[in-house]
Amino acid sequence: MNATALRVQTSAIPALANATWSSSLVLGNEVVMSGMTGHPDTRKAEEAGSPLYAYEQTLLVLNKIRAVVEAAGGHIGNIYRLTVYVTDIADKNEVGRARRDFFEGFAIYPTSTLVEVSALVFAEVLVEIEAGARLDIDLRTAPENQ
Repeated sequence: MNATALRVQTSAIPALANATWSSSLVLGNEVVMSGMTGHPDTRKAEEAGSPLYAYEQTLLVLNKIRAVVEAAGGHIGNIYRLTVYVTDIADKNEVGRARRDFFEGFAIYPTSTLVEVSALVFAEVLVEIEAGARLDIDLRTAPENQ
């Protein structure tokens, strides 16, 4: 039996007409997401003279991820995995602070990998996050392994 792959669409992540990728898919109970950035909001802020730094960019991206999961029929507690790419490893504390603020009150946090890369798609982008969610779990109330 073949499972159906469904594209998730949300106004938080407009579909690009020329894209050769899917920003997010639902595969059974799994929601898989391509790497997401704060673009174009990071560019707009920089052009206005108030650049968004790592903390703000991380929260912006995490909220995009939440919007995808909600559009797939889930909630923030379904997010179980993050892979975070930063252009400066010195931003790790600000990224961590944003994750703590975003997932505040969770019984257990999602798994996470943090990697420094030499560049991301646009110069003003400091953070890119790839995420995974399962619609059949809830980390907000999950018991810790003892």
